[in-house]
Amino acid sequence: MVELLPLAEIAPQAVEDLLDAAFGADRFARTAYRLREGASAIPALSFALVSEGALVATIQCWPVAHRAPNGTVTPLVMVGPVAVRPDAQRGGHGRRLMDHMLAAAESAGDGALMMIGDPEYYGRFFGFTAEATGKWDLPGPYEKRRLLARDVNGHDIPAGEGLVGPR
Repeated sequence: MVELLPLAEIAPQAVEDLLDAAFGADRFARTAYRLREGASAIPALSFALVSEGALVATIQCWPVAHRAPNGTVTPLVMVGPVAVRPDAQRGGHGRRLMDHMLAAAESAGDGALMMIGDPEYYGRFFGFTAEATGKWDLPGPYEKRRLLARDVNGHDIPAGEGLVGPR
């Protein structure tokens, strides 16, 4: 039996072990970690998929912000990582977590969604695009085409210049 649970119900070490297995121990050097530095995952938008008592996949969302040169700060929600145990990948678990998170974000999201991800996948299945993010900057290396955003819960995507980082 597969269950979707709030991530807060999962032992933190089990989540870390899954992230290491999915992304490697060098994952902390990625720009995504700089974006959410010092933040805690948003409980209402972070979930775990458990099968027969074992953690199979997780999704975490983080409070970040777009800071425009004129001083305007726009809250955003950073989606990711979406992590699936290597032996369970390609089983639809990540997609199920994304669908569940997007449904929750429609009522609990306090900013547009953004992520660093595969535009072909996240665009096709979840409506993320790089159209508004072309003038954004991040605190570290990234591929512009992989910086994606999506409006949610009435929150528009800031389209102008700005640095995205921790709130």
